[in-house]
Amino acid sequence: MRREYNGGLIAFSRFFSSFASKSCSPESSIHCQFRLLYVACESLTTTHTFSWLLRQCIDGRSITGLKKIQTQMLKSGFPVEISGSKLVDASLKCGEIGYARQLFDGMRERHIVTWNSLIAYFIKHRRSKEAVEMYRLMITNNVLPDEYTLSSVFKAFSDLGLEKEARRSHGLAVILGLEVANVFVGSALVDMYVKFGKTREAKLVLDRVEEKDVVLITALIVGYSQKGEDTEAVKAFQSMLGEKVQPNEYTFASVLISCGNLKDIGNGKLIHGLIIKSGFESVLASQTSLLTMYLRCSLVDDSLRVFKCIEYPNQVTWTSLISGLVQNGREEMALSVFRNMMRDSIKPNSFTLSSALRGCSNLAMFEEGRQIHSIVSKYGFDKDKYAGSGLIDLYGKCGCSDMARLVFDTLSEVDIISLNTMIYSYAQNGFGHEAIELFERMIHLGLRPNDVTVLSVLLACNNSGLVEEGCAFFDSFRKDKIMLTNDHYACMVDMLGRAGRLEEAEMLITEVINPDLVLWRTLLSACKIHRKVELAEHITRKVLEIAPGDEGTLILMSNLYASTGKWNKVIEMKSVMKEMRLKKNPAMSWVEVDRETHTFMAGDLFLHPNSKEILETLEDLIRMAKDLGYVEDKSCVFQDMEETAKERALHQHSEKLAIAFSVWRNVGGNIRILKNLRVCVDCHSWIKIVSRVINREIICRDSKRFHHFRDGSCSCGDYW
Repeated sequence: MRREYNGGLIAFSRFFSSFASKSCSPESSIHCQFRLLYVACESLTTTHTFSWLLRQCIDGRSITGLKKIQTQMLKSGFPVEISGSKLVDASLKCGEIGYARQLFDGMRERHIVTWNSLIAYFIKHRRSKEAVEMYRLMITNNVLPDEYTLSSVFKAFSDLGLEKEARRSHGLAVILGLEVANVFVGSALVDMYVKFGKTREAKLVLDRVEEKDVVLITALIVGYSQKGEDTEAVKAFQSMLGEKVQPNEYTFASVLISCGNLKDIGNGKLIHGLIIKSGFESVLASQTSLLTMYLRCSLVDDSLRVFKCIEYPNQVTWTSLISGLVQNGREEMALSVFRNMMRDSIKPNSFTLSSALRGCSNLAMFEEGRQIHSIVSKYGFDKDKYAGSGLIDLYGKCGCSDMARLVFDTLSEVDIISLNTMIYSYAQNGFGHEAIELFERMIHLGLRPNDVTVLSVLLACNNSGLVEEGCAFFDSFRKDKIMLTNDHYACMVDMLGRAGRLEEAEMLITEVINPDLVLWRTLLSACKIHRKVELAEHITRKVLEIAPGDEGTLILMSNLYASTGKWNKVIEMKSVMKEMRLKKNPAMSWVEVDRETHTFMAGDLFLHPNSKEILETLEDLIRMAKDLGYVEDKSCVFQDMEETAKERALHQHSEKLAIAFSVWRNVGGNIRILKNLRVCVDCHSWIKIVSRVINREIICRDSKRFHHFRDGSCSCGDYW
């Protein structure tokens, strides 16, 4: 009998398919098929028939067909609990949650499978709130959950942050004996506690599960990695290997991130070997994590080798490489990689663009940064906080605080990162009052300042000569129990020192538990500004007790002796430095012209192919500057030589050469130069006059701040 029925059903299915294809157009073919199905409904009344008919409706996603089949099932006297469950399942597979819920609500008795189907549907479609509501209704109806219910609903609890309710359901799982015995429930619990940030509870659950698998342990490793408990992540991975559980690509990816954060290259390379042995070397997730791990361990060449082995790098891989190169000081290479990414038609995301922009800002590559800004606009990231912060940083470090503020004001979401970046931009460019105003806005928004905020505010006061305001902020930060670092104290020491309050600056250093070399050198620099030789010698003795033969300290003392005409002392210092084989870093300046960076070193012009033209232009600029009152400040020469030789040495300072080159090349708009040391007094005076001579703004970013030279004056107010 069964064989005859099946044969008839197959024959009928062939018949209606043939009929529909011959008699109907493609557009109405599905309707023809269902007309025949409805005819079949009237003559065939077995469970297999209805199951087959439901499958046709699911394949055609026909809710109308389901409704007609429901009518026929009721006419045929099918048990409601059977027909209802099948129809709910078919409705969900057709994506008709409204009809499925209508059917569900009309059922007197609901099987656990039907409850699970609805909960799973809500979870799959990210409707966690409705999934939890369905679960609550299930409990209210005295239906006990099974492993499928709990493994689904635990995800919904974590999505909604319902920790208390999640713990109650965890207790129910324990009572039902599902926590220990069922790996699916165990994995869901571990994942849930990880997302709540409760790695301790996640570990306790894992330890109780009888048969551990790769999903369970990987969930814990991911949790440790995301919470920054990288040492625990590595330990969990090692335990996993000890229990003979084979890692998968997600396990490797997560533990490699932890190795990178720990800069644990030993374990990182061992895991690389395991990846090769396990056959995951060509899996993109593993390759990307390997690349990132090597970059975080500063092994750029190893990361590039991994990248070259990737056949089709995706957006995440390109972004990881670009970001890692910038973090390792390989900005030019990062920008080259970014260009290759664009040539390969890989769409960047906001993190990609943010990293590329930071590469430009570190090199002060204004024009290339503006081109990336156009890419930001093209892809609609103008209001994105990550790309926005990158743009603010770019314009701030290129001396364009007004453009940085325009970007800041267009952001859809202002957070601590974008605020800090904008405050720091104002600080570097000497706009102290604007920085303070923005800081007060941050406080009004209820955002708590972090260490970057504190440093930016103090730097803003320092670079604008707002000493009293800076001291008031510093006292306020201490009262608010904000953790102050040596960098914050160094900024205050510099501020007080430049204001001539050297004793206060020294007292501040004594408050620090472990004052480092930077703090003492900062005070020593202040002594050089005010030519306090005795205090400088006292500080030098202290520094050399901490770090005998410290290069920076010896150079500062040599320069101080030179500026006060103590040439015998200069000879002594240089003799000591020579014996120790210490060499002073040369002063260097960079200028970007036509997207190409040109480097100039003080007194070393003749390697440049255009040295003749640069010198001729420089001589003209010096002559015109002298006509307007420029006089060389020979105290800036730290060598004992004839007066004419001192003048010649001053004329070939690196920033003067860079400006002369820009003028010769007839660079349009503002001239932007970058310098590795603080600009000297002589160059500062000369550039002020030259800005008036050429009637253009000259923006100089030295090691401490920006100087905007315009019409014979500087934005720093001669305070730097």
